Amino acid sequence: MAKKKNIIGICGSASRNSANLAILHYLAQSGKAEFDFQIWDDLAQLPHFRTEFTDTNVPEEIVSFRNQIANADGIIICTPEYVFSIPSGLKNAIEWCVSTVVFSDKPIGLITASANGEKGYEELKLIMKTVQTIFTQDTTLLIQGIKGKVDDKGTIKDMETERRLKKFMQSFTELTETTGKETYN
Repeated sequence: MAKKKNIIGICGSASRNSANLAILHYLAQSGKAEFDFQIWDDLAQLPHFRTEFTDTNVPEEIVSFRNQIANADGIIICTPEYVFSIPSGLKNAIEWCVSTVVFSDKPIGLITASANGEKGYEELKLIMKTVQTIFTQDTTLLIQGIKGKVDDKGTIKDMETERRLKKFMQSFTELTETTGKETYN
């Protein structure tokens, strides 16, 4: 039996009961045969980015976060859009990693689940391309009108959204198995 791949799920939402966190839990459950899935659901625990601590005197929380990213076989980011952008906590976490290579050549899945999300979705893809992650069109997903698709218990109640998430997960699984091939979109 093949060893399970280590996947880090990062929830960009600042809300404790977000639809984005529910989606990550859904993906963790659906991928449990192939993946050991760890979810980062509180990016507020990371200190605010300061360039003078990016390479020396790096805060312990950041060292831990970077090590988890570096040791992951893949990453899935699921985030809402806040004010036509990605949330500040997610941007902060990524900024702490820019001076490193922890994201370089890492297979990644990107989901923006929000009311509209178009601007945040495009921004997230641009940022993750800039830090040299590997993704395909099929490992990115924009879910608009999320409040009507996930109930307050975290259950996905829209069949089309569930179908799209299953396709996303299949594509992400394939990407983690083929890391190193030309896959940028």
